[in-house]
Amino acid sequence: MALDSSGPTSRIYFSQRLRLHYVDWGNPGAPPLVLLHGGRDHCRNWDWVATALRHDWHVLAPDLRGHGDSQWSPDGNYTLAAFIYDLAQLIHQQELAPVTIIGHSLGGNIALRYTGIYPDNVRRLVAIEGVGASPEKTAERARVPLAQRMHEWIEETRRLSGRLPRRYPSIDDALKRMQEANQHLLPEQARHLTQHGVNQNEDGTYSWKFDNYTRANSAYGMPQAEIEQLWARIACPTLLVYGKESWAANPQTDGRLRHFRHARVVSFDGAGHWVHHDRLDAFLSLLTEFL
Repeated sequence: MALDSSGPTSRIYFSQRLRLHYVDWGNPGAPPLVLLHGGRDHCRNWDWVATALRHDWHVLAPDLRGHGDSQWSPDGNYTLAAFIYDLAQLIHQQELAPVTIIGHSLGGNIALRYTGIYPDNVRRLVAIEGVGASPEKTAERARVPLAQRMHEWIEETRRLSGRLPRRYPSIDDALKRMQEANQHLLPEQARHLTQHGVNQNEDGTYSWKFDNYTRANSAYGMPQAEIEQLWARIACPTLLVYGKESWAANPQTDGRLRHFRHARVVSFDGAGHWVHHDRLDAFLSLLTEFL
């Protein structure tokens, strides 16, 4: 699909004193649609989806804190609670509710929990591989004592504090890394994502925009039983999308789907973790039907 040459407008909003960036694809009289990217990604990863939907929807796509053109957290902490607050602030400040949300990976996780907190604020919800870790991995993690988890988090964060952003001599060198991460990407997709995902350094090299601290795994979070309670509160039609070639655990096969009231799972052949890139046309066809 060819991208719309007019592109979106960059805008700014504030959340917990952070200067956060989002793009607005116009059409403010249409129903609002928020697109949430995944970890170490950026808002322009949605450009193909936004181009297809912008004439029927008012599409907004934020850069999560620490990602894209949004400010990094000064303390280096990136909790799910903070990401949820940022989404709540965007929806509140721009008066978007009731809104439709599509989220990928981390963005899907944020969207699911936000909708459980504010079920009346969301009309329809799509989460692409956003339900989180499998029950087996969640149980395995829960068996690790908190002291050990905290110790591992401190050590990981300390290592990240000394990790400088990787510098690539050229856009093409960064592009190769992008293609290694997702071999399903078409060359033009990979180049577009790379161009919007890097900043040029003063010495002429390129580095990814995201904060390295976003790599750190939190030592603790919401208990699984409480997350499941949030899923159960979701009142709108919900679509959980998975790629059959992805590492992500499918909630239909591991039993987590039972915690949702109005959700169904759709799996795509020939797709990995980034279903909306790997099977764009099929994904858009599904969206058209669902939305």
